[in-house]
Amino acid sequence: MLLQPRGYSIAGATIAVVHRSAPLPTDVAFELPRMARIVEVIRETPSVKTFVLDSAIDAQPGQFIMLWLPGVDEKPMSIAGMRPLTISVAKVGPMTTALHALRAGDMVGWRGPFGRPFRLEPGQHALLVAGGYGSAPLYVLAQAALAAGLEVTVAIGARVADELLYADKFERLGVPLLLSTNDGSRGVQGFVTDAILQSPISNLQSLTVYACGPEPMLVALHKLCRAHGWHGQLSVERYMKCGFGICGQCALDDLLVCVDGPVMTLDQLEGKHDFGRWHRGPTGRKFEI
Repeated sequence: MLLQPRGYSIAGATIAVVHRSAPLPTDVAFELPRMARIVEVIRETPSVKTFVLDSAIDAQPGQFIMLWLPGVDEKPMSIAGMRPLTISVAKVGPMTTALHALRAGDMVGWRGPFGRPFRLEPGQHALLVAGGYGSAPLYVLAQAALAAGLEVTVAIGARVADELLYADKFERLGVPLLLSTNDGSRGVQGFVTDAILQSPISNLQSLTVYACGPEPMLVALHKLCRAHGWHGQLSVERYMKCGFGICGQCALDDLLVCVDGPVMTLDQLEGKHDFGRWHRGPTGRKFEI
């Protein structure tokens, strides 16, 4: 797929416009939101709630939906469960704050699924690495990997113990867990990469890292994979508006995260100037990560 980025300056902000030679996915490009009722709200951590909807979705692990709150905003959300459709959301801004105020019986809209998913690699030990609130899409992936007969290890990092999202759910799956917290309140003190390097799993050669979390963590994992000769698939986050490649808001160099990602390979991210350095805000203006 050929991507030809061009930059335009508007009121001092550089706007990336990506011209694509390949057609857009016409089955989703003009899709309208479907309304769904919230049937259950679960408090996962002090900052994360899970919302179970009276909808189902046919999606692959790593894909996302665009969640719409009428009169508020629409944002991309990772899929934490498909039947019923489930999302786990951290309260980080106005839209997610409004979502956290909703209760069972309230209505939301959604469209999707969008994006490129994780792709399981046969014969490889699957190391699923989550940071912050990145555990949700990896929980679906862990279930798929176990069903495919793969060996699975999960590593989760957070600032403090009560923010280790989905640790209990992964424990119930029976997979080995590597935990880290910045303050040492649970697991290894430090970053999730420290927990990985202190584990015997770091000696494996046939290993694929599947990761979702803060971009500095993804950059560290990219380097770790290259140093050990591991395969890697990293779920990258960017500010999105459309979800299907029209607005260009989620440009990462010459890639659009909503259609070329969010899951990207090590090779796709190799040498990308913005990776680990720059995001774009609602106006398209760049800011440092």
